[in-house]
Parts: sequence; structure tokens; C-alpha cells
Amino acid sequence: MKDLDNIPALMQDIGEKARAAAADLAFAPAEQKRKALESAADSVWASRAQIIEANARDLDYGRQKDLSKAMMDRLMLDETRIQGICDSLRSVAAQDDPVGAVMAEWDRPSGLHIQRVRTPLGVVGVIYESRPNVTADAGALCLKAGNAVILRGGSESFHSSGAIHACLVEGLRAAGLPETAIQLVPTRDRAAVSEMLKMTDFIDVIVPRGGKGLVGLVQREARVPVFAHLEGIVHIYIDKDADPVKALSVVKNAKTRRTGICGAAECLLIHRDVAETIGQGVIRALLEADVEVRADADLQVIAGTVPATAEDWGHEYLDSIIAARVVDDIDAAIAHIRQYGSNHTDCILTEDDAAAARFFERLDSAILMRNASTQFADGGEFGMGAEIGIATGKMHARGPVGAEQLTSFKYLVTGDGTVRA
Repeated sequence: MKDLDNIPALMQDIGEKARAAAADLAFAPAEQKRKALESAADSVWASRAQIIEANARDLDYGRQKDLSKAMMDRLMLDETRIQGICDSLRSVAAQDDPVGAVMAEWDRPSGLHIQRVRTPLGVVGVIYESRPNVTADAGALCLKAGNAVILRGGSESFHSSGAIHACLVEGLRAAGLPETAIQLVPTRDRAAVSEMLKMTDFIDVIVPRGGKGLVGLVQREARVPVFAHLEGIVHIYIDKDADPVKALSVVKNAKTRRTGICGAAECLLIHRDVAETIGQGVIRALLEADVEVRADADLQVIAGTVPATAEDWGHEYLDSIIAARVVDDIDAAIAHIRQYGSNHTDCILTEDDAAAARFFERLDSAILMRNASTQFADGGEFGMGAEIGIATGKMHARGPVGAEQLTSFKYLVTGDGTVRA
């Protein structure tokens, strides 16, 4: 039984076991990893009643903490969402194994043959909030890429994550892989997070997945390299050449499908030429869908809107709230996004190819979209099976982080008694 009162010793033990497991996983056959994930999916479905029971305890805890409606939605599991977890596990299992894949190869005049091949990162630490499905997604993707993983879920999802983790361990056991390849920190104590951030001997990279407070803490205090998953301050710009039907359906879906995910739209920018036509129609549709629209002076003529303040620009609501303003042209929209965006996901609605090209060229968000809901900003929707997060930095991984992004590379150099002159 682990000593939960001695957090440094607990985390040292977890780190040592993860490092040992990573050494074995680095050369584990693809078929063995596939079997572990498929067996885990079987176990999740067979254990769905227990997972839902554990989730009920977390939902009670969330209500006691007065979590928002959107955060409660992120936390909730039912049979449909558990089926989604199983589908993601199977999707990752079916993907090509990235480990050992040859990225490039070439010959040199010296007689050397050089290959650049994918190799696991080693041990990944994942710190996340609320969403219990991240337990399965992160565990699956790290395993697929040959990495051991240490998972530290949020206090809200403590029981749900534990139940899902037990199924992942069952999958590892069935495949004959080290059960310590996927470990879940067994305490809500925040001291465990502080320990993870300085475990340079055991963890190769930290992936924070949560709100601004969590990510800011990790970036400030981590001594381990970080794949930053920053706020989803997602903008949609309605261009003067937008199609009104597409604009209405895309904006409504981007805001209301699920308000608590990082791809949900948070700010609507409307070209002045269509503010009184397409813009008013879209805003009225949002109001009818019970979205609070915080509007600038130009849009406050629409009944039901509330005045926007300076704090509404660059704000991630994760709720049924959206900021909206009129801009003079596409360049004003680009300038606003550069000032207030988070380099996560931004979208243009237009039928003008030149405008779309300008938007794509002059913004540098991890994901840029045209005429598509920003709710598609998701590794599963990108064909990655799942994601460990959306990386908004520019080093190593960017955008949805799937199995391939959880690898590094090494060079294999072959000669034939070759010596350097």
C-alpha cells in the first residue's frame, strides 16, 4: 500500500516504476500494444456500471464545489460517452505504430547510410482537470507511442479517473506489458503536482490540460519541458463575403454544441458591411439559443444583448456566453485576434478565396479554419483517434497532440568500415 501521506516518497516510487516501464515499452511489439488497448476497451465497456457509479460520486463532489453547468458537462459520463471512450481506445489501437517509423533516409558521398526514425519520448506526465475521458486518451496515446505515463487527474474526476485507469491496467495485464506503464497518482493532494513538475530524473515532458490557472502554474514552476495547452480563446470572423446559411449554422454549432470544451467559440467578429444583415441574424439566433451576447456599441442595438467591457476581449468563458464586435475589415479582425487570441483555434467564414488565404497567411494559431465549426478542433476529428491536448506553443508539438507527436527521433547511421578523411 502506497504511503499517501509522504508525497515526495510516493512520487519517487511512481517515477522509478515509470522509468523502468518506459525502458520495456521502447521496444514493445506493435501487436502487444494494440492488444493492450483493445483489451482496455473491452474492460471499460464491461465496467461501465462501475464507472458510472464512480462518476456519480464525482458529480456530487462537483455540485458541492458549485462547478458551472459547462464544467459539470465536461465531468459527466453516461453510456454514450463511455462508448466514445471505448471507440477512442480502439481507434488508437488500430493506428499504425509510430515507433521505429523511418521519417527520412539518405546516402552520403562518404558511404554512410543515414536514417531518421521515430523513438519514444520516455515518460510523459499529464496533469489535467475535470474531463475523466482524458485518462483513457492520454494513457492510450502514450502507450501507442511507447511511452510510460503518469496521470494526475483533477480532484473533480478523482473516482471516475480511478475506475477508467483500472481498466487500462487490465489491458496492460492482458497483453503482458508492465502494469506500471500507465500510473494514476492516487491522491487529490496538490503537493503531488508540485513534485511532478520537478521530477527531471523520471519525467521527460509534462502535458498540462486545463484552465489558465493550471497551465500558468505548470509553466511557471516546471523544471521538466512542457507541451503547453493554453486557453481556447477561439474567434470566428464573419467576412463581408460570408454565406449567411453557413454563418448561422457554423457559429451556432461552434458556440452551443458543447460550451465547456476548448474549441468552443468565445468571440465573434463581424465585418461592418454585413453587421446589419448576417451579423444581426447570427446574434439573434444565439440569443434564441440562450447564449448571453456581450456586444460592442455597434451591436447593442440588437435587443437582448448586454454591453461588452474591456475584460470580455480575450476571455475564455467555457459557458453560454460570447463576446461580439464589429470590425471594419479583415485586417482589423486579424489585428484583434493577434491582440486577444491564444493561438489555439480561429475561423473565417467567407466565400472569398483571397480573404481566406489572407486570414490563413497572417495568423499563426495552431489551428485555422474556414467555413467549419471550431468544435472540430479535436484530435479525434483530425483522424488521430484521440488527443492528449491541443499544444499552442511552437516547440516540438503543435495543435492536436496524438501518438506521433509523442515521439522524438534518433539517427541510425550505417557504414561498411567507413572512416572519415
